[in-house]
Amino acid sequence: MLIKIHKESSVCKHILFGNYIKRLLAFSLLTLSLLHGGEFHEDASATIALSLEKEPAKSFNREFYSQLYFVPVWVHEDGLSTFSKELINQILADKTLVDYASVKQKATKLLEASMSPSFVNLPIEEKLKVEFAMTGLYKEYTSHLLNGNINWSAFRGKLVNPKDESDINGGWLTYGGKENALTIMNDAVTNGSVTMALKNATPKAFKYHALEKKLVEYLAAKKQGGWGNISSLSSASVVRNRLNMTGELGECSTVGATFDTCLKGAISMYQKNNGMSPTGSMNANTAKAMSESVDRKIAKLRLNLDRIKWLNHRFEPRSIMVNIPDYMLYFVENNNIKKQMRVIVGDRKHRTPIFSNRVSNIVLNPYWNVPDSIIKKEFMPKLLRNPNAMAGEGIEIRRNWDKDAPIISGSSINWSQYRGADAKIPFRFAQPPGAGNALGKIKFLFPNNFAVYMHDTPTKHLFATDVRAYSHGCIRLSEPKELLKIFASFDSAVSLPDANKILKGVTETNLALKNSIPVDIVYLTAWVDYNGNLQFRNDIYGYDAMQLAR
Repeated sequence: MLIKIHKESSVCKHILFGNYIKRLLAFSLLTLSLLHGGEFHEDASATIALSLEKEPAKSFNREFYSQLYFVPVWVHEDGLSTFSKELINQILADKTLVDYASVKQKATKLLEASMSPSFVNLPIEEKLKVEFAMTGLYKEYTSHLLNGNINWSAFRGKLVNPKDESDINGGWLTYGGKENALTIMNDAVTNGSVTMALKNATPKAFKYHALEKKLVEYLAAKKQGGWGNISSLSSASVVRNRLNMTGELGECSTVGATFDTCLKGAISMYQKNNGMSPTGSMNANTAKAMSESVDRKIAKLRLNLDRIKWLNHRFEPRSIMVNIPDYMLYFVENNNIKKQMRVIVGDRKHRTPIFSNRVSNIVLNPYWNVPDSIIKKEFMPKLLRNPNAMAGEGIEIRRNWDKDAPIISGSSINWSQYRGADAKIPFRFAQPPGAGNALGKIKFLFPNNFAVYMHDTPTKHLFATDVRAYSHGCIRLSEPKELLKIFASFDSAVSLPDANKILKGVTETNLALKNSIPVDIVYLTAWVDYNGNLQFRNDIYGYDAMQLAR
């Protein structure tokens, strides 16, 4: 071997008897490195091993260089290696990073330092300072690439400890990927390219790359000066210019003093892409959306790119996505939209949580077992005024939570003993199946700690509104029977003829699916749809502001 071994060093002994695969990977890199000066790399490797000997075994530098056989990967005798140049170029070109990001500033300084004519004459210890600085730069950048810049700990603290306990609910689960800085470097060494390794580690799902391209377009619009405020009385030429800046003008002429058919169509498209009714005419809401500054749009794009990094990246033939700010459900099959439908989500006081799971059961003619929070906040005041109030609303009160627990009369209970917020109410409040049941006729279950599910609803008129945040946290479906049909098309546990017969009655029936389907409840206020159009939505829960706060 070409590396000098220090007989007294336990780390160097590890080098001698290390894992064969590590030797093979490192030797490939070392062979390339030796083309730029073998003696330097021999000495540098031994020096790196000795300098890291006292570091904890799980320290990043120790793990990083151990897996690479302590070979210097970032510097040669006369300057930066190809790996370094690839990394720095990637950082400086990354539009998801703000220009003043510390990682960009560090990359620029390291590049400048390595280009000094005196670098070649520096002692090996000084060159290795650059080597370790590049490793720190690599660690910082891969953290941004994989994790983004949302302070999840601070954000969850705001969810758990809000200023007003009555004004917040919900939750947000995150799902880390399989990649990390060490696996990315293994990929780089194996394939001889940091650029390709970083590209391979970039998120692929939820149209991440397409959204990244839209960010580049908005940065170009900013470079052109952006746009000013738009009002519902703005001239056609002002509106044309605004839509042209971000591509919504399409094939329409950039010149014209009237709101012609083409411009009205462009306005309709803009309204669709911003979750509004496509009227084709300027109104206050449309003008307000168009007036949002290019800087705010860019911040929103970067924020949602960071959110995508923490979603559950699964690649299965079928999946369901519910985007809360969009108030829509999408059933995706083989990367195409098979069905989309309007949904109703939780209001600001009963926020639908963000998480992933799998639809495993469908319940026909479901009972609605009323959650404890609704019993305490909504039912108890009524019962204190009228002990028989539940009977008038079609709600059964059962003695306990046993399946066959007897129904009891509300007038037989002294409800005042359960008045306190901490009081435990032992009774089960349930609404039996029927046309007026709050869950409608069909319920789709994906077991979770939030007790959230998708279901039918008797309040169909609410789906006609643009803003559909009315529930207590569950997701109400505008077309539950259509979703049932889709499940019946690929899962033998769901027979559509049998299901339709059952739905004509009131008998609760559970269907255990043979093929569970992933469901992702997400919160994206900016994303690219399956037609390639950039979508923006309002921040209905105030999460944008919370996560952008540094």
